[in-house]
Amino acid sequence: MLDNMLRGTICIEDIEVGMTRSLRKVVTDRDIELFAEVSTDRNPVHLDDDYARDTIFAGRIAHGMLTAGLISAVIGEQLPGHGTIYLGQTLKFMAPVRPGDTVLAEVTVTDIIHAKRRVSLECRCTVGDTVVLKGEATVLAPSAKFD
Repeated sequence: MLDNMLRGTICIEDIEVGMTRSLRKVVTDRDIELFAEVSTDRNPVHLDDDYARDTIFAGRIAHGMLTAGLISAVIGEQLPGHGTIYLGQTLKFMAPVRPGDTVLAEVTVTDIIHAKRRVSLECRCTVGDTVVLKGEATVLAPSAKFD
């Protein structure tokens, strides 16, 4: 299940501090398997129930970067959206995401440098009331002047 706000582009001229966009997604076994295939990260904590049961997580978890990818989706599809160029991202993984969890990925504009088209974003993912990921991103936003 993927529940998104409208997709598209918000140009630098229309971005304001405090703007927020988000998406909500249920992380499935298939998502984890596909991410393992694409990334080649086949750590058994993600794929093997028996192995994962004996870890500190006491069960399988999604790849942290799969969760981080939801932040990328919000940035690339909604805020600023199409035409955005990633310049940097920090991430701190706070808690595991498990198969079947519904992740809410949110980004909020914290700073804008209009002359350089740079936007700073606070990023976080939650499962229920638990913050599972937090960080900051810096992006180059598209401009209406360069269409």
